[in-house]
Amino acid sequence: MAIVTRLEPDTFPVLLFDGDCGFCTASVQWLERWVRPSATIVAWQFTDLAGLGVDVHECQASIQWVTAPGRSTSQAVAAAAVLRTGRAPWPAVGRALMVPGIRQVANAGYRLIAANRYRLPGATPACRAATLRTSANAAA
Repeated sequence: MAIVTRLEPDTFPVLLFDGDCGFCTASVQWLERWVRPSATIVAWQFTDLAGLGVDVHECQASIQWVTAPGRSTSQAVAAAAVLRTGRAPWPAVGRALMVPGIRQVANAGYRLIAANRYRLPGATPACRAATLRTSANAAA
């Protein structure tokens, strides 16, 4: 994966994910293969977070969907946004995730998976460390 230090305006939207997490990386590879989103997908560790207007704590906690510097969403809302840029039938799935009630359930599911990602297939020790850092930041 290339290091992206500067993104041009035409590279938005951008999906930031945890490149240290094997489960997250496998999920992005699946996304690129099957959904084929119209977005720049990059590990947050390899880009200029300040230039995108997001901080490391946000990225440790969740994927980030950045539509412009300083404008981002996270969790299931970010997942739905990236799905909406893909090929059929994924845009419909992304829209369905935003239906009131479904969105709350999807966000709860996202948080459950994120908190336990180190237990999932493809996980690495970095997943466990990131989960512990995120839990410590939430408790502070």
